[in-house]
Amino acid sequence: MISHLEKEITFRFLRARKNDGFLNIISIFSFIGIGLGVAVLIVVMSVMNGFRAELINKIIGFNAHITVKPYEERISNKKLDDQNLKTISQSLIFSNSGEGIIIKKDITKGIFLRGYTAKDFSKLNIVNNENFIGSRDKLLNDYISISKELSFSLDLEIGDEITVMSSSGVQTIIGNLPKQKKLTVVSLFDSGMIDFDNNVAFINLFTLEELFNLKQENRNLEIYLNNPQNIEHQKNIIQKIFNNEFIYTWSDMNKSLFSALKVERNVMFIILTLIIIVAAFNIISGLTILVKNKTKEIAILKSIGVLNKSIIKIFFLIGVLIGTTATIFGIILGVTFSMYVENFRQFLSNIFNITLFPEEIYFLSSMPSEINPISILIISLCSVLISVLVSIFPAFKAAKLDPVKSLKYE
Repeated sequence: MISHLEKEITFRFLRARKNDGFLNIISIFSFIGIGLGVAVLIVVMSVMNGFRAELINKIIGFNAHITVKPYEERISNKKLDDQNLKTISQSLIFSNSGEGIIIKKDITKGIFLRGYTAKDFSKLNIVNNENFIGSRDKLLNDYISISKELSFSLDLEIGDEITVMSSSGVQTIIGNLPKQKKLTVVSLFDSGMIDFDNNVAFINLFTLEELFNLKQENRNLEIYLNNPQNIEHQKNIIQKIFNNEFIYTWSDMNKSLFSALKVERNVMFIILTLIIIVAAFNIISGLTILVKNKTKEIAILKSIGVLNKSIIKIFFLIGVLIGTTATIFGIILGVTFSMYVENFRQFLSNIFNITLFPEEIYFLSSMPSEINPISILIISLCSVLISVLVSIFPAFKAAKLDPVKSLKYE
């Protein structure tokens, strides 16, 4: 416990005096350094958390949450009636896919085609967002849905015809030729992911199977979950139901990307924590100088009976107070900046006429931010812990002063 006397002396030592000008500068730098370190760490972690969350939302917006792929036998309809499957799933959709080439006059473009029935196509999240243009339930035979990005590249509009060439062949009198089919653009989608928009298109499931010579037994089952975030636990449930099929999730398809993001976030946390550590070393300098300046006062306190442990508490408390108040200041500054980070980005972009956070690189049109209370708590605890550790040495040094030697030349 800290006594009333110890508190009084602590706050008295914290008050500025005219001859303590340099000491006050060091204390201010310590405060600002720790505060800015905490603020920058909170902002960076918030932006990275927001980027990850936004990326996940976009990925699960156009990909199946879990895909079940049969090896040889067709997926049994009995398994679709499993109660556990019905509990965790939002919708079950059969699909198929193939790689082909879009031909528009003199322009050719490799494309990944995904086939759905008209009814199932209308259930997709990418179809039901506000950026979708055209008919949502008319993906019938001889129709195709492409992205807005692809329509710009190929100069296409709804109602235009394009030719799709498949990798499967058809036997003719002059040999084996690739299958071709004319399709009409019925709708335009926008996933927000340029790579996806440039390389994926949707056609009717039966048209795709005819074009690529695919069998119904090879159809994949796409499972859309009520809670796609908790993917690993739900994948285990699905694996028990479909024990003879190959199963993969949206997380498996993007494992390298999210692993890289996780490593980058951890490295940034370590690097930016060094800012706080460097700033905290100013506390050692400040307290050491304070001990030197307060030699006479410490000697008087000891001579009137103040114990060494009280001297330790006093100087330890000074360091902790500087570190704690700086951490609180950093939290307020960091949270405020995180809440308005997109406004700051736009302001800096307009002032300096530069493009910060370009969409073609980061896939997102705005800088995301997600304030995570747990991250803030960890950052705060680290900052306070560092302040506590650096306050120990000066506090013990103050307690070791000999009052006789300190007062000898006074």
